[in-house]
Amino acid sequence: MALLEARAVTVRFGGNVALSEVDLAAEAGQVTGLIGPNGAGKTTLFNVVSGLVRPKSGRVVLDGTDVTRRGPAARSRRGLGRTFQRLEVFGHLSVLDNLRVAAEFRRGGPPVDGILRRLGLEDIADVRADAVPTGRARLIELGRALAVRPKVLLLDEPASGQDEHETGRFGELLRELAAGGLAVVLVEHDMRLVMAACDVVHVLDLGKVIASGPPDRIRADSAVLDAYLGTAS
Repeated sequence: MALLEARAVTVRFGGNVALSEVDLAAEAGQVTGLIGPNGAGKTTLFNVVSGLVRPKSGRVVLDGTDVTRRGPAARSRRGLGRTFQRLEVFGHLSVLDNLRVAAEFRRGGPPVDGILRRLGLEDIADVRADAVPTGRARLIELGRALAVRPKVLLLDEPASGQDEHETGRFGELLRELAAGGLAVVLVEHDMRLVMAACDVVHVLDLGKVIASGPPDRIRADSAVLDAYLGTAS
């Protein structure tokens, strides 16, 4: 079941075509990868899906409802959660209070204590967020996104700043979240994480989808090798 669909999305910034007729679907119970070189349009597509950018044409459908003309808050209330490429936490608040702020936006969400345990953040619950190393601060962002009780979770380079051990655990966590019924969409440059965690991968290049399929097929696709992965991969 596709909880999220972007249909024929086109975005122009002046004379620059950032996205051209892009389709993306994310199903419940799956981790969907979105990869491509810098400037390919990945974050722009996330901005369209989350309501920060209005497409020139195309539609965004969230859990069966067309939300193309709805803003970010309305989409969040309908079950869309997101993290951003640049680390965004309330540095002056504790880890626990960062999650509480998010939980207040969506009443009836999961208890924040449970999220802390799930993400392994109990030991730093009372620590100011700006004192937390980047790898674990990424988990604070994830915890805030989970606190709004999402059905669809957009993660923009969430492994940035994580070491190899943290990235491996993060991949396992994504699989667990998907197994619980979430549709997870992952933008990431760490190919080990993408290939290990994702069920399906879409590849963007110059604003167009050049390949879609399971990780093994993407790894062997000649167009993807030329545009992004390189023959050495």
